[in-house]
Amino acid sequence: MRQFKIFLDMIKFEHTIFALPFAYLGMVLAANGLPTLYQFVWITIAMGAARTVAMSLNRLIDRELDARNPRTMNRPLPRGLITPRAVAAISFAAFLVFEFAAWQLNWLCFVLSPLALIFLVGYHFAKRFTWLSHWVLGFTDGIAAAGGWVAVRASLDPLAFLLWFVVIVWMAGFDLIYACQDIDVDRRDGLQSVPARFGIATALVLARVNHAITVIALAAVGLVAGLGWPFWAGWVGVALLLAYENAIVKPNDLSRLNLAFFNVNGYISVLVFVSALLGLVFPPV
Repeated sequence: MRQFKIFLDMIKFEHTIFALPFAYLGMVLAANGLPTLYQFVWITIAMGAARTVAMSLNRLIDRELDARNPRTMNRPLPRGLITPRAVAAISFAAFLVFEFAAWQLNWLCFVLSPLALIFLVGYHFAKRFTWLSHWVLGFTDGIAAAGGWVAVRASLDPLAFLLWFVVIVWMAGFDLIYACQDIDVDRRDGLQSVPARFGIATALVLARVNHAITVIALAAVGLVAGLGWPFWAGWVGVALLLAYENAIVKPNDLSRLNLAFFNVNGYISVLVFVSALLGLVFPPV
């Protein structure tokens, strides 16, 4: 039990809040309201399992890099608090749960699940080869929104791809910010990131560009889905939160970076889901 608690802390299981609301967003828009309880339960299980696979493999694959990074050297794997074999075993168990959940939802979810897992595994290696790794992460997390849609409709429609795009640029934007704190370590270890390649100032400018595109793309979602005034109230809130997130992190002051990454983005993901759901309940007149 102690090892399992260490594992949950290691993968920051509570941060599933970043991705889960976007899976729910795809779910409620596909259902044009609330899905069945059966769908809701299995979507939740699939998302929890998928993130467990992704984060456990992240810690496992990067354990040697983490051991050389002052920010991450105290994680459980570098400290020997949990063994690589235990992490691999839990990751494999989560993979089986994910596959079973996909099978329970519908045939298309099950057929596409191996493709999702390729990205859940592969995105960890992207930073070893390309500074586009921030967008690879966004693409991987965006699978949650498209997956929520497929789980309900058993099809991939234009709105699902638009939701996917929203998550890509949103996640890439705040990963650009987050990567700024590791610029020296990335350069030392030959890892690819925009801050390491082009500098912190450029990374922060690109983060703002991605978040501006996020706001525009989210507005397109509201128009295409025909959402009512609660969504647009939430949309304004998201725009303000993104502006705040980008304003509190500066090239010469990264002291508030964790606030921008953990707190603000958690609020944004929940706000988008709740406002979209209420936008379905109160459609335009």
